[in-house]
Amino acid sequence: MAALVAAASAAVAGAPETSMRPVARPDTAQTPTAVQTPTAIQQTVSEPAQMTRPVSRPAGLPRREESPVKMQDRPVAERFSPSGRDRLGDRPERIQTPAPKTIKQERGGILASLRPLLRPLGVRREAAKRKEMRARGAVCGDPAIQGEAIGRVPGRIKGCGVDGAVKVRSINGVSLSQHAVMDCRTAGAIKSWIAKGMKPAVGGYGGGVAQLRVAAHYACRSRNNQKGAKISEHGKGHAIDIAGFQLRDGRTITVLSDWGGGQKGRILDQMHRSACGPFGTVLGPNSDKFHQDHFHFDTARYRSGSYCR
Repeated sequence: MAALVAAASAAVAGAPETSMRPVARPDTAQTPTAVQTPTAIQQTVSEPAQMTRPVSRPAGLPRREESPVKMQDRPVAERFSPSGRDRLGDRPERIQTPAPKTIKQERGGILASLRPLLRPLGVRREAAKRKEMRARGAVCGDPAIQGEAIGRVPGRIKGCGVDGAVKVRSINGVSLSQHAVMDCRTAGAIKSWIAKGMKPAVGGYGGGVAQLRVAAHYACRSRNNQKGAKISEHGKGHAIDIAGFQLRDGRTITVLSDWGGGQKGRILDQMHRSACGPFGTVLGPNSDKFHQDHFHFDTARYRSGSYCR
């Protein structure tokens, strides 16, 4: 019996081990998982690519980038489902911003730029308008005043000179016999007087005024060229002297010859009176001996109002 037991023990010891070793228990606190069989473990190790391969997309669902109609080009009502999710998936659709200058109009919407303009439209239009006026010869920001901007004109004596001077050749369609240097305030006063005083005074006589005969404009000198006198308004670019008017039919009206009588005299008198207001100083033949042959207009201002003689 002892020999039989010993032979059985030897047979068991020499036989190959066929029992399955226990697999190490995973950390169930972190990731619970089922115990794998040796066949499953071997298959997992030998085919790692199958575990990382992405899930194939359903055949009937087109890719987002291959959609024939871009989502941002669709009407707003068709971009989202009632639940707030996009129709092509379960993630909210991100609407791409169009190019900076693109303006779209949705159904019943208002045209609006998605990005604010760098400059207001009004400013750009005004700048374009000023550029166009300069190209046409306008000065002082007024197309009715034609000439050339010359800037600062220095004076040879103290008190003379013009800031922002312009050389004017025509105002309100009426040319000047010589290009007159002045500031823009004086040019604006001449414009107002031509429109509201000179043209109504002449009316249709001789076809209207074609040209102003300018006797003097900017000149760095004292008043009436008198030694020791104050600087004239001519020396500041504030004044103009007008000796006469050239009519469109060829006739002329002159202060020296026509003042005080006849139809031409009445026209000159009305012109003289209408200048008192647009100008601060108005002098004519009745003022003194220095103004027998011309009108003197300047834009000096006085506390008592315009000085008109």
